[in-house]
Amino acid sequence: MQRSYYVYLLASGRNGTLYVGVTNDLVRRVAEHKAGIADGFTKKHGVHRLVWYAEMSDVDAAIRREKTMKKWPRAYKLNLIEQMNPQWRDLYDDLVGEDRAGSPLGPGTSPG
Repeated sequence: MQRSYYVYLLASGRNGTLYVGVTNDLVRRVAEHKAGIADGFTKKHGVHRLVWYAEMSDVDAAIRREKTMKKWPRAYKLNLIEQMNPQWRDLYDDLVGEDRAGSPLGPGTSPG
């Protein structure tokens, strides 16, 4: 069975504070950030909006990408977000299969 690993960007809001992370369970990890389960940077700065992510099959590649992105200038990260998510929507809702009103989405659909 092939595992997936995710490099992700969280933001406090549009053009706000950014956080780069890596995980093997994106839904769980973002939920932890949102709930403020662990004391740390994201809890202290209110950084819990998932604004960008990439799925990878190789854990080492995912970790390398996270470390590389942490060294990037802020402008590079903002550009990456703007390319995938120009509205800076919280993509977490897409991952859990619900729109903002909480109604389930059917397979193959995406929120407008």
